[in-house]
Amino acid sequence: MKIMRKLTAVLSAAAMLAMQGSLLPAQPVSAARDTHSDDWLHVEGDKIVDLDGNEVWLTGVNWFGYNVGSQVFDGVWSQNMHWCLQLIADHGFNLLRVPMSTQILLQWKERAPEGPLVKVNTYENPELTEEGVEGGTPKYSLDIWDQAVEWCRELGIKIMIDIHCATTASNGHQLPLWYDSNYSEDDWVEALEWVADYYKNDDTIIAIDLKNEPHGKPEEGSFAKWDNSNDANNWKRAAERGAKAVLDINPNLLIMVEGIECYPDFSRGADWSTPSVDYAHYDEPSKIFGAWWGANFRGVRDYPIDLGKYQSQLVYSPHDYGPEVYKQKWFYLEDAGKTFSRETLLDDYWRDTWAFIAEEHIAPLLMGEWGGWVDKEHDKTGENVHWLQEIRDYMIDKHIHHTFWCFNENSSDTGGLVYDNFGKWDDVKYDFIKSAIWQDENGVFIGLDHTIPIGANGQTVTQYYSGTSPQPHDQPEVPKVTTTAAPQPAAATTTTVTTSGDPASQDKLMPGDANCDGETDVEDTVLIARVLAEDGQAVLSTAGKVNADCDGIMGLSMDDSTAILLVVAKLKPASSLTTPK
Repeated sequence: MKIMRKLTAVLSAAAMLAMQGSLLPAQPVSAARDTHSDDWLHVEGDKIVDLDGNEVWLTGVNWFGYNVGSQVFDGVWSQNMHWCLQLIADHGFNLLRVPMSTQILLQWKERAPEGPLVKVNTYENPELTEEGVEGGTPKYSLDIWDQAVEWCRELGIKIMIDIHCATTASNGHQLPLWYDSNYSEDDWVEALEWVADYYKNDDTIIAIDLKNEPHGKPEEGSFAKWDNSNDANNWKRAAERGAKAVLDINPNLLIMVEGIECYPDFSRGADWSTPSVDYAHYDEPSKIFGAWWGANFRGVRDYPIDLGKYQSQLVYSPHDYGPEVYKQKWFYLEDAGKTFSRETLLDDYWRDTWAFIAEEHIAPLLMGEWGGWVDKEHDKTGENVHWLQEIRDYMIDKHIHHTFWCFNENSSDTGGLVYDNFGKWDDVKYDFIKSAIWQDENGVFIGLDHTIPIGANGQTVTQYYSGTSPQPHDQPEVPKVTTTAAPQPAAATTTTVTTSGDPASQDKLMPGDANCDGETDVEDTVLIARVLAEDGQAVLSTAGKVNADCDGIMGLSMDDSTAILLVVAKLKPASSLTTPK
């Protein structure tokens, strides 16, 4: 892991310096722009666009922990947080949805003492300690979060804060409303206002999901409804209040409004007191339309969200899952031997519940959660993989924004994109969703930042729309954590490090050209970093050893990488690179 930490540091530095130099498009960026205020997004019709009116595609991932009591992302108890964020960026995810709670935001506002100890492995995360050393004292959770935001900014990742629950708890999402016995609706609004104000000048955080999965059934006593009433449990009313409180402070934020669970069939005489059960021993269908938690948007037809002058910031955000989370009735057809398809999912559930918003171009949709198992141990029939393919392809076709659930391996009903205590990447699951990540025709990922590329293998939105997108082979090579997937290992592969290019140039001495390919570039700094980190697959040729020691001081060190980066970024001339005599 120390090897990966050193690699992460040099790759981040390479990306930042290259961004200032050769990777930027030829035309200058407007002087009025900077990396903190040029990336705000807004809605035009059913599209999300940037300040220039260019349509963007938010394709991200969830990473939880702040909502459950860890006081930090889950997994940082074993892995380096910066490395994990680098992993997310390098796989192209341009948006990170972060579940939090009203409680932790108010705790941060008052800088109140921590609850449980911050779950940080300080030997893997010395950057997150007060002393800055391995085994030091963990920083306060807000300071760690601020560091995460800074690293996301450097990696080109944008953030959406999700109010997942009122009280911090691992099962907090199971409570149906945005308030509970500990925190009121006023507390929820106060927390929203604080976080909007705290980051109002930082476009790393571009969106707020007001409340995760409002739900509940009428017969359960506590449930979310959607109408024009002033009832305390009216989610439409509360969402409009929360959104306006946020946008009065920062009118640039995107506001995600999720749905509810149940909606009455008013045409059959149902109302908000009608229980969601079938009648007469199932001889009569229910008079309540059910849905996944937070996914029922039937109320949008009758009572659309009204944000007044802020309407251009509204995005509806359903959640959808496959049969391995719960075997909903729309997965099973009356015709024996037949299985669901996109058409049956649309007819039996999606269209009337949430998809009509996209198909009728009412507003943008962002699928805040979707995901699940893909291995045979959990998905024995293949139903979940089938569902995953259907919703993935539908979102691609309709250009629906989304954040995959999830990065964490400790999501009990879906698994995650990592496994083995957050230390290995699941290539098999990633391959199922990769085509739904924003990328150009050459497979180069597209970020949402105008000046900072997404990860080590991506590009900025400016590069994409200016036609100066880098080609895949122009990107620095970034090693993956693993080349096998859990629990069905894929064919193992290894990352090859180029130590020499054209045979004619193998013995050519050129200060800085560590891999002897005839050029001095970021790839040379990556090779030097891997050699210094004692990566056994990184080897310098005889000429490469001479070329790599280029800062004028005898002995290979990170100072040689820095000297090369300064030249790549055109901050120093190539003549500043010199091998010691």
